[in-house]
Order: sequence, then structure tokens, then C-alpha cells
Amino acid sequence: MSATHNARLAALALGTAILSLTSINASAGEPPRHASHPPHDHEHQPSEEDDHEGRHPPHHDHDEDHTRDHRMAHNENGSGHHMPSPIGPWTIARDASGTSWQPDASRHGGLHWQNGDWSFMSHTLLNLSYSRQNGPRGDQQVFASGMIMGSARRELSQETTLNLRAMLSPDPSMGREGYPLLLAAGETADGVTPLVDRQHPHELIMELSASLSRRLGENSSAYLYAGLPGEPAFGPPAFMHRMSAMDSPEAPITHHWLDSTHIVFGVITAGYAWRNFKFEASAFRGREPDQNRLDIESPRLDSAALRLSWLPNSEWAVQVSWADITAPEQLHPDDDERRWSASAIHTRNLGSGGWWSSTIAFGRRIDDHGESKDAWLLETALAPDNRWTLFARAESIESDELMPGHGGHHGDVYRVSKISFGAIHDWSIGRQTRLGLGALYAINTLPDALAMFYGRSDPRGMMIFLRLRID
Repeated sequence: MSATHNARLAALALGTAILSLTSINASAGEPPRHASHPPHDHEHQPSEEDDHEGRHPPHHDHDEDHTRDHRMAHNENGSGHHMPSPIGPWTIARDASGTSWQPDASRHGGLHWQNGDWSFMSHTLLNLSYSRQNGPRGDQQVFASGMIMGSARRELSQETTLNLRAMLSPDPSMGREGYPLLLAAGETADGVTPLVDRQHPHELIMELSASLSRRLGENSSAYLYAGLPGEPAFGPPAFMHRMSAMDSPEAPITHHWLDSTHIVFGVITAGYAWRNFKFEASAFRGREPDQNRLDIESPRLDSAALRLSWLPNSEWAVQVSWADITAPEQLHPDDDERRWSASAIHTRNLGSGGWWSSTIAFGRRIDDHGESKDAWLLETALAPDNRWTLFARAESIESDELMPGHGGHHGDVYRVSKISFGAIHDWSIGRQTRLGLGALYAINTLPDALAMFYGRSDPRGMMIFLRLRID
């Protein structure tokens, strides 16, 4: 039996174990808590003095007090918002995908409970969607997407925290060609031809990661994060984890400029956080996943990324990042790429149950010849209550993948744009379980040189989707 096969079996076993723990231990530990209440601003988090005023029993040793304080943190107000982050001295509401940050005012969806020295969290979001993309390059398809995530965490000491996380996806069920999405391009279905006007499926195993953090003081921490697969320190939170994007089942066409590195087979990140600043450096495998979405590929640390994050207040999160990526494309193994990214996320709470979140982001890809291709994104989502969510997105990219070039290389660069908007209505069907029905409509804008291949200069697309959410 090969070492690669053993690694795959071990990774699958670890992921299954973590997800099983987060399901089975719910009945053995404390009951799950709903995490949909608005978080407090980070300036008004419970202080150490508050913890000692009526919340700690008077005659316990220090370790018991620490464990009880941790339990009280995630039980307060029946939510997980005051549960501390596993990698630093802030609440878990600030944590997004990988080690990225979002505003402290963000909603933290998840079921939280504790069993002995371990804390658990689980989150499920599954979509069953129908996509119809018009024109000669369009298509229609029903497909499943989403994620099932679980984490297990243990305080090794007052200052040291271990966190394990696994995330699975039903995406491989849609087939290797993914689903129809005009202007989307990237990766391959067969190892020979590129996917164009289709969004590739993500891996069955989207993340298997571990982090170890050490608090260095009241306002600072250092940590190590490793994943196979995992997410390096580049870009904003991945689109399926951004509050401004997660209610839409449609992937952004800017995905390969901003956050396509959210699944890489092999990553190690070292980070240091002080107050509301965080600096991270990653070594990771630059090659995108291949067409086999069910396996664990061999790790290799041949690429690098740097990211600086800043939260000016509880409603804003800003980041700028850089990556030097070795041979990201399977079909062009001799081509390396550098990427830049900058983004700002704004999230605010509305009334007793509503919220509004928006993201603006810029991405640049620079090839070996110094040619750059830019992308812009502006997206927003508004939930006036816990039933309705409205969302919209505007994007613009410079792409050389929409038309083939000579000898299988990329073609000419075209500037294309897209606007999409939609809504979803949720119904509560059980404790922490919601079923939603939504739809979206998209308008694409093309230059004349491309219009003849798409049938018109503004081809349209739409989706209807059913969503199950357990958090």
C-alpha cells in the first residue's frame, strides 16, 4: 500500500472522526446553542472582572475556573458569540475561513456544546439548485452544493489552545464539469481541456486542519495553522464563508482572483496578532486541485503568501495580501503567477434580529511575462429579519480564458462584467434548523468581440434553489 494511499485514508479517517464527534457528543455534552443573536462590539466584551462577579463559584481551583469561564462564554445569551477564538484574544465571531478575519459584528452560525475538556461546533449549509444560463454557450443543470463543517477544540493550558477542523462538501455529486455559469473559468474536468462557462466543483474534503495558538498577553497571540487541505493567508474570507455572499449559491466570477486558494493540498501558516492587527505568512502548494474531487493530493510547500489584516472597529475588517504561486494551473504547469488582493468588509446589526454586510475587493494576477489581469467585486446582503435575505453582486474581470488561444494556451484578454441579485426566504422547521427557498437573476456584459459567441452582448442567467441550514 503506497504512502499516498495511506495519507488519504488517514485524512479521511480524521475528517470522519471530527464530524462524528461533533454529531455524537451533542447528546453526551451540553445541549447545542443557537448562534444567531447579534454579537456585542469588541469594545464591550465581558471583562475579567465581570467573569468574577456572580459567574464563578467561590471555591474552585484556577483550572476549574478557567474551564467554567470557557463554558459560560459560549452559553451566554444562548449563543456562541462570546466564545473565545481558538487562535487569539477575541471572540469567535471574528473568525472566518482558514485564519481570515471578518468584522466583530458578524454573525457566528454554529451549534456549540462542551463535553469534558473538549468544545465542539458544527455547521451545515446545503443547497439544491437549478441553474439555467442562456445563449449558445449556456446550459441548464440541477446540482447540490454547500458544506458540512465540524470542529473540536481543547484548552491545553490557560495560554495554549488546540483546534481541529474538518469540512466536507457535496460538490463532487454535480459531476466533474461542475455547473453552468457564464463567464466562469478555471480548472479542468478531464485533465486535458479547461472548464469555461462552468463553475468547477469543490473537493469532497474541503478542509482538514489543525491550529495551535499561544496567548502572549492580554491583547496578543501567536499561532500555527496547518491543513491538508487548508487555506493559506491570502485574500478575504472564501465566498461561501462571507456574510455578504453565503446566501447566494452562485460562485463569483472573481473567484480565481480573490479566494480560489481556499482549498490547497498542503499549507502551513504562522501568524501574530496584536490588538486589532494581524500579520500572517504561509507556505503552501500552489497547484489547484485536479479533476479527481474525492482524493487527498500529495502536499508540497512550493508557494508563499503574506497577509496583513486590520479591524478599525467592530463593523469593519480590512486586509491586503500577496502570493507567489508556483504552477497553479494543471494544464499550464510551466506558468507561475503572482497575486495581489485587497478587501474591506462592513457588517452592522439592524434592530433586534437583522443585519447588513457588504464586501468590496480587488484582485490582480500577474503571469511570468509581467502581464496583469485585474478583477473587482462589490457584493452586499441585507437581512431585515430572520426570514428574508436580499443579496446582490457586481463584478468585473479581465480574462484570457474565455476564448482558446493557439496551441492550447490562453487567448486574448477581454474585460467582462456581471450583475446578479436575488432573495431567499427561510422557514424554521426545527430547533436550529431552517429551510429556505430562493432565486437569483444575472446579467452579463460582454465586448462586441465576444458577443457573437454568446449570442448577444448581455446574456442572462438564473437560479432557483432550496437550502437547508442547521446552525
